[in-house]
Amino acid sequence: MVSLQSNHNSWYGFPFFTDAYDLFCTSLVTKLLGRIYYHVDGILRPSWPPSASFAPGLGFGIGGDYPLSATIMSEYANKNTRGAFIAAVIAIQGFGILGGGIFAIIISAVFQACFKAPTYQVDPLGSTVPQADYAWRILLMAGSLPALLTYYWRMKMPETARYTALVAKNVKQATADMEKVMQVDIGTDQKELAVKSGNEFSYYSQNLLQKDIFSAIGWIPAAKTMNAIEEVQKIAGAQTLIALCSTMPGYWFTVFLIDRIGRFTIQLIGFTMMTVFMFALAIPYHHWTLPGHLIGFVVLYSLTFFFAYFGPNATTFVVPAEIFPARLRSTCHGIPAACGKLGAMVGAFRFLCLAQPQDQG
Repeated sequence: MVSLQSNHNSWYGFPFFTDAYDLFCTSLVTKLLGRIYYHVDGILRPSWPPSASFAPGLGFGIGGDYPLSATIMSEYANKNTRGAFIAAVIAIQGFGILGGGIFAIIISAVFQACFKAPTYQVDPLGSTVPQADYAWRILLMAGSLPALLTYYWRMKMPETARYTALVAKNVKQATADMEKVMQVDIGTDQKELAVKSGNEFSYYSQNLLQKDIFSAIGWIPAAKTMNAIEEVQKIAGAQTLIALCSTMPGYWFTVFLIDRIGRFTIQLIGFTMMTVFMFALAIPYHHWTLPGHLIGFVVLYSLTFFFAYFGPNATTFVVPAEIFPARLRSTCHGIPAACGKLGAMVGAFRFLCLAQPQDQG
């Protein structure tokens, strides 16, 4: 049995805390950056222009970590619990989302108490105090701390034994590396190790859209009725509640059930229930915007997130790390990961473009 708890290499999922924190905080500060750097007189509701490019380096850093983290865990985990261990890696994202949300609430509360400001509709320029420029920097820079820890642990981590044995053809080194990570006797027969290893082995748009949905259905006040820091605080609170009530449970339901009911079943349940709840929200959408229907909307909206994470968001992370041979595993995992991010990009920016006429009204 792999002793993940007693080894510094057990922090395989920690990069996903960093990834989720960065993505969550990015979605929080876009409105703030729009107020600070893209203010236009006469626009009642401040907006982030679709022509602005934001942090393209995230795609190379976070995007590349998806296939690598899944592959590393799949090549260390026991086959009987592999699904749960790989799912637990991506489930760490939930803690990153919560961490980012709580920290954003704290920072915005401090700035709100220290630097009073009128609402946007009262004073468009004055609603964004000069100190707000520090708020978004603090939020984003705090993400460098877990990133540094991740870098340290990754530098300490040896190459996976399956890669070393099957691809690099260095069975002796693979055996030595495996002994450092596993607290079991993997055997001294190097040929047997290679044979057993060969036989054993044969997924972020939502956060960017949430803040607009929250305003549309009246969960948080209209942007023009808040100052810049207050808007960050309200959005962070709403997104943190969604993460706590749906994202986190969805991830951990997957961890506990994936090796019991299987990948296909969880994915099928997730896609089916997401479709049902999205239709339930979209078809009678006007109904949900009426007063008194907020709780029902929030419940259904949360359920779509629950079944996204107890469903395709987790299973599409797990399956590619299991079905491809060691030589191609990271590359082949990276292809569906890139396709997922492309879909998120198209959806997010398309929504942003469509929302511009409303922002200017």
